[in-house]
Amino acid sequence: MPVIQHLHARQILDSRGNPTIEVDCVLDDGSFGRAAVPSGASTGSHEALELRDGNKVLYGGKSVLRAIQHVDGVIMKELVGKGVDDQRAVDQKLLALDGTSNKATLGANAILGVSMAVCRARAVSERKPLWRSLADQFGVEHPRQIPVPLMNVLNGGRHADSGLSFQECMIVPTGFDHFSDALRAGVETYHALRRILQKAGQVTAVGDEGGFAPRVSDAPHAFDFLLQAIADAGYRDRIRLAIDAAASEFYKDGSYTVDGRVIDRHALSDYYVDLTKRFPLVSIEDSHSEDDWEGFAELNKRTGSAVQCVGDDLYVTNVERIKKGLDLRSTDAVLIKLNQIGTVSETVDAVRLAQDSDWRAVISHRSGETEDTFIAHLAVALRAGQIKTGAPCRGERICKYNELLRIEEELGKEAVYMSPF
Repeated sequence: MPVIQHLHARQILDSRGNPTIEVDCVLDDGSFGRAAVPSGASTGSHEALELRDGNKVLYGGKSVLRAIQHVDGVIMKELVGKGVDDQRAVDQKLLALDGTSNKATLGANAILGVSMAVCRARAVSERKPLWRSLADQFGVEHPRQIPVPLMNVLNGGRHADSGLSFQECMIVPTGFDHFSDALRAGVETYHALRRILQKAGQVTAVGDEGGFAPRVSDAPHAFDFLLQAIADAGYRDRIRLAIDAAASEFYKDGSYTVDGRVIDRHALSDYYVDLTKRFPLVSIEDSHSEDDWEGFAELNKRTGSAVQCVGDDLYVTNVERIKKGLDLRSTDAVLIKLNQIGTVSETVDAVRLAQDSDWRAVISHRSGETEDTFIAHLAVALRAGQIKTGAPCRGERICKYNELLRIEEELGKEAVYMSPF
């Protein structure tokens, strides 16, 4: 197996026009891998540290030149000449070099960029598609499942100024046998939604993740728009709804301010349960604040298997927090974001812990994205079954969908599209 010959990092821009880090990895057999690191807007307080310079002169303090220096300096010095046959060994070297639990020394963005770039370079060396290389690297057999997309088509919360408390309202194409058909149905519904909003006199400019941000008074109002779009597109009962409440954003001092009301955790659970009775909701993400374990557990118990309860800010792709969630039965699914934890191996560990515990894993983008398609490959490689990568709009979102179309074509008759709902 070849060894790392050179690493190089550069500052590029993410989809919000903010700096992020891109890393190149060259192996001694000439194989090349490149990876770009995304950045979140509504980030959990327990996430690994995204290292930024804080120099107000450059990009308002958001430049990542120190993280780049770490890649080009101490990280390259440590990894040059090291083999890439074992991703976990590479990642362990990065973790040992950093020496902190939250990647505060080198920055999770620097570490993740290297970790992902090594994966891509190894796949090139192996002459394998990235998804196949990742599956082989981590011992996953028969990776042929194309994930169900949870498509964020209406924005609220931190992603918009629409007045809607919930951050994301998603459509989920469940009633299909092939990913390409499901994606087409989602796209057609998205365009139907645009027409409906235009007819209603709403602004149809899109937000960070490609979704619309109409002025709506509450969640039922938003869901009515979605159901009308689904019906107009001809997919009634074949496309369902999901939300990312991002409740940490409307939580303060023990209370939640949602859709114009100030309520406690129990009343908030009541509200979600009522919504599931009135609308075809199949998934609720971040229903309560990131440390409100009791609130999550209450809702998970009340909804049972009828609705998927997902933890994002609650777990931040961290194995120890997922273990706590398992003990408390806080949710039955976990959102997976590479940059929340900082290495590919740790991300795989989080997915495996969830899957081994009969939980679902949802591979996710960030609101500040790049044209990197790594998560599409990761979702297939780990047989995750679900992916969040935004509306079918904006290049940094579309590129993930297009990559999944390519993977489905590559798998041919072996490709599986199967709804978990």
